[in-house]
Amino acid sequence: MYTILLGLAAAVVWGVHDFAVRKVSGRADVSVLLAMAFLFGACLLLPLAALQGGWDTLSGAVVGLALLAGASYACAGYGQYRAFAIGPVRLVAAITGAFPLLSVGIAVLRGQEVGLLVWLGAAAVVGGIAVVAQGQDGESQGSRGAAIAWSLLASTGYATTFAFAQWAVETGADLPVSLVVRLAAISMVLGLIAVRRPDVRPALAHWRAMLLIGALDVGALTLVTIAGGFANPEYASVASSVFGIITILLAWKLLKEPMTRLQWIGVAVVFGGIVSLGLA
Repeated sequence: MYTILLGLAAAVVWGVHDFAVRKVSGRADVSVLLAMAFLFGACLLLPLAALQGGWDTLSGAVVGLALLAGASYACAGYGQYRAFAIGPVRLVAAITGAFPLLSVGIAVLRGQEVGLLVWLGAAAVVGGIAVVAQGQDGESQGSRGAAIAWSLLASTGYATTFAFAQWAVETGADLPVSLVVRLAAISMVLGLIAVRRPDVRPALAHWRAMLLIGALDVGALTLVTIAGGFANPEYASVASSVFGIITILLAWKLLKEPMTRLQWIGVAVVFGGIVSLGLA
């Protein structure tokens, strides 16, 4: 019960996080906004990682996996910010939140067997997204194809991030590994900024929002991590994977994004499939 509650709390926090990203992503350069969120998150995570300890577990192999996770995390965040700047939220959240489908694929490549529940969940995710994607072109701030492409980058990035990070924490302490992941992501985004040289001033005006986004991201991650101290911690990961529903509900209620009855059914099917993949 505790792990499910922690996972649901993480889902709410991550859902609010994504809604906040949607609100701010089109107002300044994406790479600068992303760097600010990563930096604020790392500053908040540093004392938690220092209190946990376990820095001696960061072997060369563990750090290498964490660096790969950080590179994937930077790609995922950039894709997500670009996708939310285009919208609509129901499409971006559904595709981005479908990363467990790719996680299952990675698990299969590592030799794990999959059963009928996995294939049913995969079919539900793919079919549900096809339904959710239906809509009017005017609902997007740009090309629907571009929104899908950036969302796929985000989904793929999150799947590989969690895969590399989970491999790293098999022998390394989780919070120190998470900090290394974020520092690697920050370095990658700062490298992009150095090459592109965007105007940073518009993003600085939103520093409060980016501080909130960084805090929400770390808060959700910490809730899922705390679940590791209880029985069946995997239930927290499964429960947290429905965060996209929170984002879609907020966009529907506060941004007045239209939703048909069929699209609501599609949303339910997508996240029902995601939960089944997590349980499998």
